[in-house]
Amino acid sequence: MTRPDVRTVRQDALADLADVPATSRWVRNGSVRLHLLDYGGSGVPLVIVPGITSPAITMDFVARTLVDVGRPVVVDVRGRGLSDSGDSYTLGDYAGDALAVLDLFDDPVLIGHSMGARIAAATAVRRPLRGTVLVDPPMSGPGRGPYPTTLEAFLGQLDEAVRGTDADEVARSWPRWPRREQELRARWLSSCDREAIVATHQGFETEDFFDVWPSVPAPTTLLYGADSPVVTADGAEEAAKANPGASLVEIPDAGHMVFWDNPSGSLALLRDALHPLTC
Repeated sequence: MTRPDVRTVRQDALADLADVPATSRWVRNGSVRLHLLDYGGSGVPLVIVPGITSPAITMDFVARTLVDVGRPVVVDVRGRGLSDSGDSYTLGDYAGDALAVLDLFDDPVLIGHSMGARIAAATAVRRPLRGTVLVDPPMSGPGRGPYPTTLEAFLGQLDEAVRGTDADEVARSWPRWPRREQELRARWLSSCDREAIVATHQGFETEDFFDVWPSVPAPTTLLYGADSPVVTADGAEEAAKANPGASLVEIPDAGHMVFWDNPSGSLALLRDALHPLTC
């Protein structure tokens, strides 16, 4: 029987890569080898950092819509997908990985969703960027209350994936998602490191997004779901006041998983945010 603390990459998951119009690339940050999906082209590099349990391939449907805008590159964050696990999973560790990826490209734009948005913010204060787009960053932290999705919920879904799950079971947790995205999650979630999820979830509550957000330089856009429990109306108001140079854009009919909840609306607004950065 497969132990729940062991990462597994299913054969049918690896086969998914044959249908992705991207090239696998690798970069090293110290001892950690990071896998990237590079969609190619000569446009502005658009480095995309996914969320806590989202290997790079699960953002394929986002990257595909941006190939006429720039050069999408999606990161398998440490402990996910084909990237190595790490010894620790602090926001600083993740930002260090992002810096190693960004060094491959000239004048990139950094895009992050959820955990990836927190990573993008922490990275943007450490090196010049063409711009950033932060999508529904967790605003929980010390004195701000818990992250709305419990650790037990994340680990329960991970245990299902390690045991062997399918799109129908994924749909019970994520009924609004397109079928292909439910299928990809079923095949790829077991590639996520249990320790990475535990440590990152703890970081959502011990590392404050607002420690870095006020220093994220313009141009930056914060996209958030109108129904998101992660970026509430009060959180959006605080974010606007803390970084008045940023643009805040609400995505209608979307919760925290904005691209999956409302693909057409969220991707259109993402393209709008990228337009001045890629012209």
